[in-house]
Amino acid sequence: MEQPLIEITADGSPTLYLPKMDEHYHSVKGALAESLHVFIQTGFRHSILCPLTIFEVGFGTGLNAFLTLLESETSQRKVTYYTIELYPLSTEQVNMLQYPQIIAPENTFYFEAIHQAEWNTPIKISPYFTIHKIKGDLTRISLPSESFGLIYYDAFAPEKQPDMWSEEIFSKISDAMSPGGILTTYCAKGEVRRRLQQSGLTVERLPGPPGGKREILRATKL
Repeated sequence: MEQPLIEITADGSPTLYLPKMDEHYHSVKGALAESLHVFIQTGFRHSILCPLTIFEVGFGTGLNAFLTLLESETSQRKVTYYTIELYPLSTEQVNMLQYPQIIAPENTFYFEAIHQAEWNTPIKISPYFTIHKIKGDLTRISLPSESFGLIYYDAFAPEKQPDMWSEEIFSKISDAMSPGGILTTYCAKGEVRRRLQQSGLTVERLPGPPGGKREILRATKL
């Protein structure tokens, strides 16, 4: 993986940019705003499951994991958070983003603990949040059936990583979702919506984050 560059997005929060891939880790319209809207508001707060088991596709900078930990502490809701990443960032790259200082300086130690957590084993970060980081390729691993109540689908865009948005992948994800489970993603492309539907999920288009994408998707396993 090439060395990413730091860029400041429209809401003042930073993201990473991969020049050769011409891809950002978050929306340039607002990295923090996107994560809060797509994954916390539309996903975590919408789910009624408790305790909640989450599977995040694309650990990346750890922003979604950190926001989820903070939300789990606030709501006192126990979360087991699985996340997969093939190309983990270095500690130096992550620290340069300064997410804890922007979001919750008093909880910097939680952000550090998430990134320092050993890979491929469950690590309890707080009384309400346990993380299990998987270093691997989603297209090559198996997932347990009916195990996840919430999916954060945060892979790079379909035109950059088409194999991560295939009907085969979504069928694998659908099989791994528990009844009543939901999936949220920033991508609202028609082909993505149709593939989610073909995998047996009920899909709805929802408004995107303020100042960002017009629409996002939420899919439910009935």
